[in-house]
Amino acid sequence: MNPDNISQSEGSSNGFRTGFVAIVGRPNVGKSTLLNRLIGQKISIVSRKAQTTRHRVTGILTNDDAQFVFVDTPGFQTKHRNALNRSMNRTVSQVLGDVDLVFFVIEAGRFGEDDRKVVDVLPQGAKVVLVINKVDRLVDKSALLPFIARMNEVFPFAEIVPLSAERGTNVDELLKAVTPLLPEGQPMYGADEVTDRSERFLAAEFLREKLFRLLGDELPYGIAVEIEKFETEGNLRRIFAAVVVDRASHKGIVIGKGGEQLKRIASEARVELEQLFDGKVFLEVWVKVKSGWADDERALKSLGYE
Repeated sequence: MNPDNISQSEGSSNGFRTGFVAIVGRPNVGKSTLLNRLIGQKISIVSRKAQTTRHRVTGILTNDDAQFVFVDTPGFQTKHRNALNRSMNRTVSQVLGDVDLVFFVIEAGRFGEDDRKVVDVLPQGAKVVLVINKVDRLVDKSALLPFIARMNEVFPFAEIVPLSAERGTNVDELLKAVTPLLPEGQPMYGADEVTDRSERFLAAEFLREKLFRLLGDELPYGIAVEIEKFETEGNLRRIFAAVVVDRASHKGIVIGKGGEQLKRIASEARVELEQLFDGKVFLEVWVKVKSGWADDERALKSLGYE
């Protein structure tokens, strides 16, 4: 994607603005929650566990003044130096070099070494907006202004906006503040489009979210979802998905006693997919072992990683 070329070729925009916006930050600062809040529906999966978002997920918001094409990136990884995490960090770096604006998300009152490592990869000269998330969880509200003053010394941010993505507090103010930072240009997507990701991709992501949520601390580190078949018959979608684990011993964790855990995972994913697709979904899920996939470049490509 090259937003400069797109906006130049479209000619007069009558003041309308269009641009790509990367959402970056360390794991678990609320990037996916913010994306879902901005576009008004769930397209990026959310979990308290690190590494929930592994791919770049694009969300589209169009209002009277602008069209924002948001790119929710994986949390920048500093642990588990394997091929999967190298792929995730590569995705962050690629996105940062190809957008009009960056939302750098941190938690209110917290700026640690992991956050600073994200600052280190921000391109010089980039328009970066600091989004201070989770202000609702800040016990001492008077500490916010000194924290903002401290952050002003970290990087020349174009704007600093405190908000709560979970509650929606101040999210509209964020959009108002950043609209002038986008280049003028005609919209690239229809006003009713909310993502450019395929239904196949979204099915895999929603199923993966249920694995994160329902397996909790038992969740194996090396776990992925592979959609092996996706068929559409009118308003019915037939989805056949494999949960990929790294070791044979992990298979039983996912399946659970008598297969109950896997049944619950599939059932809850199906309910959410029916809401997302506004139609009936037949979802069949099984588990297969692919040893070492998280450190195998070819395996990662076969699972859709870049």
